Amino acid sequence: MEGLKTLFIPITATLGFIQKYFKSMLFLLLLVLIFGPEAEDKATPNNLQEIKLVGPIFDTTEVVQQLDKAMLNEKIKGVMLTVDSPGGTVPPSIEVMEAVKRLREVKPVIVYAAGTLASGSYYASCYADEIIANPGSMVGSIGVIMHGANLSELMSKIGIKSQIIQAGKYKQVGTTDRAWSAVEKRELNKVIQGTYKMFVHDVATARGLDEHKASRFADAHIFTAKQAIRVGLVDSVGVLYDAKKRLETLTKVEKPVWNREDKFEKFFKKLSTESATMVYTYFPELSLR
Repeated sequence: MEGLKTLFIPITATLGFIQKYFKSMLFLLLLVLIFGPEAEDKATPNNLQEIKLVGPIFDTTEVVQQLDKAMLNEKIKGVMLTVDSPGGTVPPSIEVMEAVKRLREVKPVIVYAAGTLASGSYYASCYADEIIANPGSMVGSIGVIMHGANLSELMSKIGIKSQIIQAGKYKQVGTTDRAWSAVEKRELNKVIQGTYKMFVHDVATARGLDEHKASRFADAHIFTAKQAIRVGLVDSVGVLYDAKKRLETLTKVEKPVWNREDKFEKFFKKLSTESATMVYTYFPELSLR
């Protein structure tokens, strides 16, 4: 027995050391990753910028800031907005659209549809100089929706009743404690139709399409990349390599240097995207999707 213990001493000692100093080792590893020397190619300032719009659209503050920063940076000669998003709420989508429009006035901007370029994410992208879609991407879904649950039956079963004091005929529009009345549905439809008309108008203006033939490219139709070309929503089909090469051609950069996303930023973006997906799934509101 003692012989076996002696045999496993190196292993148990190593495991004990790791267990005891794990937090310290993890902390040191983080310091090395954050402050450690960077690769030589990162020391060279990039002249082309890739910005990503991924996941449900709720808060686009960071994306807008990146677009505006690239617009003001004279070293950046062109921007590629890589999009893979099912859409989201209206105002943030419009914020990105306006930022893309500002950027386009100064330097070339291309949108690459990496997976889904639909609804709010298409709204955000429509003013790019060109839209290039991955052959397997889905494009379109130009429409507006608002929905909510009717929890009255569930509330009745568990003995919950709502109490409301209101001022204003339509103040309870959209509540979940009862079915919506016909009058309330008409009020909500007024908002939906107004937003939809604005969406169609902006897409038609940005893409040079006939607004009176919106049923061809809008109406919440979903297209493949090739189908989207035929209705005017996409300029060409290609992969990431093609999109980058196209931007390099438009900018006429002789020695293209692309930015590299920081690994920690990438990690935290992934976490925030997953959180947004959960919110988007369980707590919907007026949405472009």
